[in-house]
Amino acid sequence: MATQPHPDIEKPEAAPFPEEKSGISRRDNVKRSRFKFRRIYLIPLALLLILGAVFLWLYFASYESTDDGQVNVHLYPVSPRISGYVIKVNVDDNQYVRQGTVLVEIDPKDYEVAVAKARADLANAEATAKSLNISVPITSVNTSSQLKSAASDVSNATAGIITAEKQLAAAHAQVEQAEANDVKTQDDLKRYKRLVDKQNVSEQTYDQALAAAKASTAGVTAAKANEAAAEQAVQQAKDRLTQAEANHRAAETGPQQVASTNARALAAVADVQQRRAALEQAELNLQYTKIVAPVSGEVNKTVVVGLNVQPGQQLLTVVPLDEVWITANFKETQLRHMNIGQKAKVYVDSTGTTLRGHVDSIAGATGPTFSLLPPENATGNYVKIVQRIPVKIVLDPGENHDRQLRPGMNVVPDVYLQ
Repeated sequence: MATQPHPDIEKPEAAPFPEEKSGISRRDNVKRSRFKFRRIYLIPLALLLILGAVFLWLYFASYESTDDGQVNVHLYPVSPRISGYVIKVNVDDNQYVRQGTVLVEIDPKDYEVAVAKARADLANAEATAKSLNISVPITSVNTSSQLKSAASDVSNATAGIITAEKQLAAAHAQVEQAEANDVKTQDDLKRYKRLVDKQNVSEQTYDQALAAAKASTAGVTAAKANEAAAEQAVQQAKDRLTQAEANHRAAETGPQQVASTNARALAAVADVQQRRAALEQAELNLQYTKIVAPVSGEVNKTVVVGLNVQPGQQLLTVVPLDEVWITANFKETQLRHMNIGQKAKVYVDSTGTTLRGHVDSIAGATGPTFSLLPPENATGNYVKIVQRIPVKIVLDPGENHDRQLRPGMNVVPDVYLQ
């Protein structure tokens, strides 16, 4: 049998735990272990959260976004440049056409007649100009010859006057001589008459003296007639000189006549140019009877066959879907780091697709500034409102190849600032 310890004998004390020896209880040790565990995992988690926050901040700070964006494009109104009757419409609504496609045709008959008339007028003007151009050198030669001939006639007439005056002087001398002879003959006749009466001379001698007296009288008459003829010749010579001088003065106007003919020729040339311009205008008007598409795009028409149109009347509108761009109205606070050329992404509400592009330009003023009645902050109560400034975003080539973007669509553009 086993021996029982004596009750008076003390039992030996159990050895204490290591923790109890160091003064740390088991509960404290557990708490400390848990704290170490938490610290090991919480610090990386906090660092991860901080890194995630920094990453998110950097990401969201790397771009600016707005839901105030629309698709825009320049609409091309198509109108006639002439008046006329529409005989054919070659397109339907919403039909896609290429640039240069004939959209509408106007009755060309009146304009064909106008072209024919303009061609005839041009031919007539060219013939007139040709004849006047030929007459210019002819007129120049003729006037030069006439001037020389007139000068020669003046010289000849002057010489003729001198000759006629000399002949007149000679005729006058002959008259004086004939009168002197007649006086002498008449005196001799009187003497012979007295001698015949006294019978100192024969009757034959008296008859001879009488015949001589009659001959001298006739000589005087003839001399006076020659003198009168010489005077008339002088007057005729003076008249010829007057006529020659008049012809010479007329011939001296030859350069002016040549200039006048040349001016008429130049006027004819100008008329030819005017007629040619009229023909070109008539041919242009004939071409304008076919109205073509100014650009490629979809057509929205209001014209029908049978309509009488006038110049400037809008008939169709062409929407160039290949030339659309995005107008993003960013807040003024979003433009701090936005620059031209930065990349952009455009989310299209209608299709759910995202297209790529870049910032093309930034408007020079806020949207309200371009309105009909811009706000005036200097009047009334002032409330500061963040303004929006239009930013033009151009799509990269090929992004809108399917032409799904239509003007007026809503889009959400994002502009990347880095």
